[in-house]
Amino acid sequence: MSWGQLALITMVAAPGAVGILLALIRTQRFAPWLPTVAAMVTTALSILIAFDQPTVSYRFMAGADFAVAIDPLAALTVPMITTVTTLVLIFSARNIRQSPARFHGLMLFFASSALLTATAASLPALLLAWELMGAASYLLIGFWWQETNRVSAGLTAFITTRSADLGLYLAAGAALGAGIGMGLSDLATAPGPWRHVMTAGIIIAALGKAAQLPFSFWLSGAMQGPSPVSALLHSAAMVAMGGYLLLRMQPLLASTAWAGPTTAGFGLLSAVLLGIVALGQRDFKQLLAASTAAQLGLVIFAAGLGAVSAGATHLVAHGAVKAMLFLVAGIWLTLLRTQKLSELQGAAHRFRLVGVTATIALLSLAGVAPLALWATKDAVLGAALETSAWWYAGAMVAVVLSAAYAGKIVWLIWRRAAPTHNPSSKTVTAAEQIPLTVFAVGAVVLGVLALPPIHGQLTDAMGGFGAPSVIELVSSAVIAAAILLLMLRIRIPEPRWARSWLGLEATTHTVVVRPTLAIANGLAWFDDHVLDRAVQAAAIRSRIIAQAVARADDGVVDGAVNALTGRVRWLGQVARKPQTGAIHHYFVQVVTVLTIGVVAWALYVWMW
Repeated sequence: MSWGQLALITMVAAPGAVGILLALIRTQRFAPWLPTVAAMVTTALSILIAFDQPTVSYRFMAGADFAVAIDPLAALTVPMITTVTTLVLIFSARNIRQSPARFHGLMLFFASSALLTATAASLPALLLAWELMGAASYLLIGFWWQETNRVSAGLTAFITTRSADLGLYLAAGAALGAGIGMGLSDLATAPGPWRHVMTAGIIIAALGKAAQLPFSFWLSGAMQGPSPVSALLHSAAMVAMGGYLLLRMQPLLASTAWAGPTTAGFGLLSAVLLGIVALGQRDFKQLLAASTAAQLGLVIFAAGLGAVSAGATHLVAHGAVKAMLFLVAGIWLTLLRTQKLSELQGAAHRFRLVGVTATIALLSLAGVAPLALWATKDAVLGAALETSAWWYAGAMVAVVLSAAYAGKIVWLIWRRAAPTHNPSSKTVTAAEQIPLTVFAVGAVVLGVLALPPIHGQLTDAMGGFGAPSVIELVSSAVIAAAILLLMLRIRIPEPRWARSWLGLEATTHTVVVRPTLAIANGLAWFDDHVLDRAVQAAAIRSRIIAQAVARADDGVVDGAVNALTGRVRWLGQVARKPQTGAIHHYFVQVVTVLTIGVVAWALYVWMW
């Protein structure tokens, strides 16, 4: 085994092992320094193996390998996951005071499952990682388990994503049926019908995990979790893995005529509608959640168009930007005891470092040049323009919306206003300032991934479209600046019809949950009143039959057996009477038997 393979195994498994140990032992002595050190080591390993790009495969059954690998896409994504994990754990060292060992242990375990997802090269590895990631997300969203609303939010997220996850099992079953093996790179070679089934299953699973329409509502409830959880799960890990899976499976999407346009359509629809949802929110974390799903819509849109490099660079840059904004939400919730937008007016003046870093991230989210998401969004827009003017127009609407809701927050936090609440006496600690500063740097410089010549190299390695044109870059920068200035001058729109996340949760309860419960109640009634009664009636009849058989056994069978044994006993007694023990009696008996035999023989001869 090479050092690269050993480093790959260690990077994926070590955080999970340390996390399980911390979560089970729950001793506060090792938290938070041990998980932070483990995350730092994992980050260093992820950067090293990005250059070596090793593969590890283990065959546990015929035609099914458990394989993990670092390819160009994983080499770009894995360091993003490990870096965000490290910075979030540093932030959590002072921010999470309740059960820190359990919290940091679960965060490490989740990071391990996300790394396994990003490096999975076969369906068995992907299925295991997908399951572990979903279970860990439930435990982290409902971390404060004493509050039932948080546990309920975690359960909603778990059940919703689990329902979509069935698509992966459908894809695995189709791969077995096609007999092509379980490697992800082999799926595009499957025969027509099986390939279509696999493609549909993977698209459904990815849309559910990425909180795309129609599964988006679970992300709204997931904001009940601690802010560091949102910073990891909903920026660089779980939600991002839905978009990442479709980028990874782009050859499979391209092998069918319908999968690419369908994926692009779902992504663009989510980017536009959820951008409107973000614009209508009055809660900071809810706005960030809707924005996350909308930005992931652009990643999935790029995957559908075949622009893997554009989608990957946007995924990485967005992870840094959104992780910082969720941490900012946590700081303001701690310091100002609110996350309502109306009560965050002037917050940037009161906490300058937090306000400046948040502004950098928001301007990047808006697409302001020369920040990170300005270039990565343009890479997606350039791919759309090369495909269709209609795709480009739809993507431009999504980009304009992102500038609108980002500008909405920027002007709000810098607008001076009298405080309407009692602030906390706490201050921003160094452990909280360091991650914000690093993320702010990422929000500035990560855009180089989408600019020549780096983007050209990524395109050669991953496939897709080239870097955006100069005209496209300039025009999008002008549009973003114009939208920001417009947000300063006009009343910020807040469409009420979109505030409740398009009513998706209520619709799901009406269309899915209530009919399912009605069917379950009907089946329960059928079980209680039909099946149970039938079983009870059968048991009564069986008892009656058993009693009749018992009587027959006692009165007939036992009587016949007793009579037979009496006759056998009598015959035995008769047979014992000649047994006198005198030798001359035996001679007489022998002579008598011989005489009878001779007479019988003589009669037989005479008659015939």
